Amino acid sequence: MSRLRVAVIQGGRSGEHEISIRSAQAVIAHLDPERFEPVLFNIRKDGSWQPGPLIPEPGANPGIDVVFPVLHGTFGEDGTIQGLFEMAALPYVGAGVFSSAASMDKEHFKRLCVERGLPIVPYQVHASDNLDLERVLAQFELPVFVKPANLGSSVGISKCKTREELAAGMRDAARYDLKVIVEQSITGHELECAVLGNSDPVASTPCEILPSRDFYDYDDKYINDDARTIIPPNLPGGTIAEVQRLAIECYKALDCAGMARVDFLVQASTGEVYLNEINTIPGFTSISMFPKMMEHSGLSFGDLVTRLIELALERHARRQALRYER
Repeated sequence: MSRLRVAVIQGGRSGEHEISIRSAQAVIAHLDPERFEPVLFNIRKDGSWQPGPLIPEPGANPGIDVVFPVLHGTFGEDGTIQGLFEMAALPYVGAGVFSSAASMDKEHFKRLCVERGLPIVPYQVHASDNLDLERVLAQFELPVFVKPANLGSSVGISKCKTREELAAGMRDAARYDLKVIVEQSITGHELECAVLGNSDPVASTPCEILPSRDFYDYDDKYINDDARTIIPPNLPGGTIAEVQRLAIECYKALDCAGMARVDFLVQASTGEVYLNEINTIPGFTSISMFPKMMEHSGLSFGDLVTRLIELALERHARRQALRYER
């Protein structure tokens, strides 16, 4: 049987360009060589493609059987490139256009969670050209977290403990997006949970992140490699089960497909579990937690990559059966 040609797309215009390349190389290394033939597409930081773009017309790429986008953050995880694949009628790994965009935008992620009755921490949204320090201080006690609404890997995120830090943090976040999110800080545990599947998703054993710094920031994730992880977390079984339940409910609320990593906060004083965010193209580097959590739950890195491709083909087959005209 001939091998499936898998277009692995790496790089991109986001601040997570280098992380994407590391993730893509790990995916390629774990593709089953008897079943899959990788074809690498690199997107430079200026948006140009090597060796060339996938042309957005049905049948334009007869040599490509399925796309595996390994693009983190803006222009890769936000629905933009997923729209290209839809126009080209190409099967692709991961969430669709809407769920990618809604998951990437922290405000809309929170709105959808609220609509489903899922727990999130109190928050505010500020236009980047109308930052209102007094509105924040009127609702929240410091410290708070300040974040760009659309960005990943903790880029532009600040934990603000003073009025001066809050002002600086809001200005910094406004450099990265047109909306700024302010959230009440929660003292407790940071957890992550991997979810895999289409219409019947399953949740992995969660892990706990123990940052080496004040919070799990970009340096801790990708540079220093000093953060520690615990799988499973040293928490009551009921809490772990609730994290898994909420991970699946969040996944469904955002209409995700293929995969996602759902991040949580567990308040130390009350044990209350809060959804923090969802990542529809989680990291696949050697230190990334998504494949590690799936491996702990019994699915090796190689089998995970194979299963994601199978899920992409299954979803595409279902969508191809739909009619778009009378």
